[in-house]
Amino acid sequence: MIDSSINPYIDSIALRLKTIPESPGVYQHLDSQGKVIYVGKARNLHKRVSQYFTNYDDKSAKIRMLVRNIHDIRVTVVASEVDALLLENNLIKQYQPRYNSLLKDDKTYPYLCITDEPYPRIILTRNRKTKGQYFGPYPNGRTRHELQEIIRQLFSFRTCQVMPVNKRPCLKHQMGLCKAPCAGLQSHEEYLADIENIRRILKGDIADILADLQRQMLSLAKELRFEEADTLKHKIRRLEEYQSRSTVVGTAIKDIDVYALLSDDHYAYVNMMRIKNGAIVYSFSNEVRKQLDDSDAEILSTVIPALHEQTASTAREAVVPFPVPDLPEDYLRLSVPTRGDRLRLLELSLRNVKAYQLQCRHQRALLAGNADPSPSKSHLLERIQKTLGLPQLPRTIECFDNSNIQGAFPVAAMVRFTDGKPDRKEYRKYNIKTVEGPDDYASMAEVILRRYHRLSQEGSPLPQLVIVDGGRGQMEVARNVIRDQLGLDIPIAGLAKDNRHHTSELLCYDSSASTILTIGLKPSDPLFLLLEQIQNEVHRFAISFHRDKRSKATFRTQLTDIPGIGEKTARQLLLHFGSVKEILKQSEEDLAKVIGPAKARLIMCKCVNV
Repeated sequence: MIDSSINPYIDSIALRLKTIPESPGVYQHLDSQGKVIYVGKARNLHKRVSQYFTNYDDKSAKIRMLVRNIHDIRVTVVASEVDALLLENNLIKQYQPRYNSLLKDDKTYPYLCITDEPYPRIILTRNRKTKGQYFGPYPNGRTRHELQEIIRQLFSFRTCQVMPVNKRPCLKHQMGLCKAPCAGLQSHEEYLADIENIRRILKGDIADILADLQRQMLSLAKELRFEEADTLKHKIRRLEEYQSRSTVVGTAIKDIDVYALLSDDHYAYVNMMRIKNGAIVYSFSNEVRKQLDDSDAEILSTVIPALHEQTASTAREAVVPFPVPDLPEDYLRLSVPTRGDRLRLLELSLRNVKAYQLQCRHQRALLAGNADPSPSKSHLLERIQKTLGLPQLPRTIECFDNSNIQGAFPVAAMVRFTDGKPDRKEYRKYNIKTVEGPDDYASMAEVILRRYHRLSQEGSPLPQLVIVDGGRGQMEVARNVIRDQLGLDIPIAGLAKDNRHHTSELLCYDSSASTILTIGLKPSDPLFLLLEQIQNEVHRFAISFHRDKRSKATFRTQLTDIPGIGEKTARQLLLHFGSVKEILKQSEEDLAKVIGPAKARLIMCKCVNV
């Protein structure tokens, strides 16, 4: 037992240890302010908690630090190891203890939700406040978009926030995206059947849906309803194509979770894959911040219950890379495969977690400087200098992007990266002043002229590299302004995107500045990741500015121009009716129910004048 030189509260702790039962449960270590600093579970509480205060010199530095800060111990006895596991998980989420290994918060990952409504909708949400059944989370945007696309192609559902009754079908019906249950063109039973099929796709039950669709197709063919049967045939083919891309093993594997884990000194990285009927429903990677010298098995014993609950998994079996003794079999049956389909799935999960580990390390190298010294920013900047043939190290990089909708509300944005990190104090927004209509080239020319004319007039330092978010045409515009009009010598590069809006090409001028060269980079290359980060940042900044300007202009020109109608009232009307066009269609009585009779009368007077 340690003495008071290590922990001044050891006498009271020793008395507390004598009262701890030899039962399964959860223990909490508290500091002198009563704050929970560690939560753990144990099959034998008395034995496990006592171990902290014996053989002190043999403990790791982090555990010795924990022991020195323990002021009191709180225990909760439960009926079984499974109960202890679940309670530990809940307490860690509640208190976020300093010395526990913590999962990164996943609240930013979106879910697909089937709402709990008479005519349910399929919505994408990052919180779970709406009543309904949730599927996800989906950290991989491509997977989510592909899933949404297959659902929309196969089945129709309403997207209106408030479903009107006995109304004329909207444009979505004419486009074939909704069967207009609001107009009575689709029965409630048929609508719910489509929703149920969507629910089965999100669960991964594709084989069952295919069998049902094939039976329906044959039945329609027997009744000589060939056009309807042909429609089902196309749906079957589309679903089979999607299944062929998502199936990785035989459909004999019905419902399991797969976990893979890698760790270093400070972090652990875990990947979870949900498998339904031999197909990957989704893949989920996360980072764990290590606080104590936990083994990989101890980390996985904490992570598995957390992810199992977060993802609402129904699996009763989990494939793991090594034994996890702290997880009772009553909670989840674990298997460590040595061959067959389960081993293939584990290897696939391991490849995912390796890629995620590399991504996290690169992000820390780019954004946190000394958090991960390799690859260093100076090395990346040296590579940019060598790759583009720059005369000096590009410590300051500025990138430009335009944003407009068919020429409306044209804006542009510029972001600056200094030493490979975002320099947000130097970000700039631009309202396009001299260009009419959707002319991206002219807009780019105006913004670059304004930016560097001002810097040259002020005598401010110029960047060592200018990047335009666009292809060869945008680069030529930038060069004409910088070199020909302003007489400045600033290297220019371009980042072009493919038709999926993914960065595909890095462009630069040759040594004579007359020919544009294309430079290939691997998507996993740290240099590519830095350039892509710069491009994504300027795109985000420009889009945000454009959205804010468009939103303010919408309120100002269409609703708040009515005397007596302010922004709050305008927002209230738009949220209730959906658009200004719908607002102007309403009767005075309908408007009065939302904003009162006085303001409703003002809007009706405006409608009459119009």
